[in-house]
Amino acid sequence: MKNIFIINGGQTFAHSGGYFNNSLTQWTQETLLEGGFTVRTTNINDDFDAAVEVENFKWADLIIYHTPIWWFQVPNRLKKYIDEVFTAGHNNGIYASDGRSRKNPDINYGTGGLMQGKKYMVTSSWNAPETAFTIEGEFFDQHDVDQGVLFGFHKMNQFAGMTRMEGFHFHDLEKNATAARLENYRIQYIQHLQQQVIKQQ
Repeated sequence: MKNIFIINGGQTFAHSGGYFNNSLTQWTQETLLEGGFTVRTTNINDDFDAAVEVENFKWADLIIYHTPIWWFQVPNRLKKYIDEVFTAGHNNGIYASDGRSRKNPDINYGTGGLMQGKKYMVTSSWNAPETAFTIEGEFFDQHDVDQGVLFGFHKMNQFAGMTRMEGFHFHDLEKNATAARLENYRIQYIQHLQQQVIKQQ
């Protein structure tokens, strides 16, 4: 696993400047380059050629998505990127079909991906505190990020044939984004990359 493609989904919109995800992308790139990996990056705020982006997916051994969560979904620009790039990847390295046959259409849905052997990782950034997911009676009813808001995102990548690596979620980044807290998150996240990616190569 040497080639890593990083997608910065920190869209600039309204009061959001995408600054945290810009920093996060930089932390990821610097850490992986120091670890001996080859890295490509895309920022979804920039104009893109879907065919070129497909080639990045085909080139990569690991795709890392960095996304804020807006209204319990990924930003609209990241969704547009995924729609256009995955569509351009039809029968071109990302997926061939939904996996079913017309003879027995009830089974094998989601098995037509072309990215077997590749892995992906998702980080998400939230205004919500982590306790909103863990305390009984709080907003997310004790459903964690991956089994809740990001469930469909994980299924999208599985549909393409990729295998999930454990991600990392950053919480309470508006009301409680102190410099000390951000630095602590930076340290924890780099340790996560070292454990999940660098030591696995």
